[in-house]
Amino acid sequence: MSTKIEGGVRGVDHVAYVTWKPEETIHFYRDVLGFPLAHCILAPGWGNEPHPDFAHFFFDIGSGGRLAFFYYFGEPPYEDPEVSNLLKKARHLALLVDTEEELEHYRQRLLAAGYPMRHNGLAVKHEFIESIYMYDPNGYNLEISRKLRPLTETDMQDTELSIQALIDVAREPEPSLAKLWERKGQLILEQEEELSRG
Repeated sequence: MSTKIEGGVRGVDHVAYVTWKPEETIHFYRDVLGFPLAHCILAPGWGNEPHPDFAHFFFDIGSGGRLAFFYYFGEPPYEDPEVSNLLKKARHLALLVDTEEELEHYRQRLLAAGYPMRHNGLAVKHEFIESIYMYDPNGYNLEISRKLRPLTETDMQDTELSIQALIDVAREPEPSLAKLWERKGQLILEQEEELSRG
């Protein structure tokens, strides 16, 4: 079982993306979502390899965290045609709010501003969180969530079993969810046998 390192990482300072749409990006995050601009770095290209001049701007997303974007001068927009739609949906930033009212507040702000939301703008409940989903002006997947309940010791035990089963199955040819569930069942039985012997 993993343990937190004493004096280790305290959280996320910032997450950074590239934008070719600075005006639209600033409007979406500052004016629609209400995240204040916190900092902006203007810098010439640096490093040993050719690097374009850039603006690097940061939004305050609360609790000491920031969301940042790079705008590279003279660089044409680029999208990797090899990246699948599944990967685009999977890569996302999830922001946390405390209450159902706060989640609804953001949902209404997005709808009022005319931004298309995924799942017809409805909040989706899954396991221990409820979320709304949208794409920002750059096409990045964004989620805003609230916790439905705190995680318990039982959740942590279940997570350890699920992850060990995942690692075991992913090592084999043709891994599948069905094989993962089967392996997890085996691990639960092994754990119960150990407890009964102990």
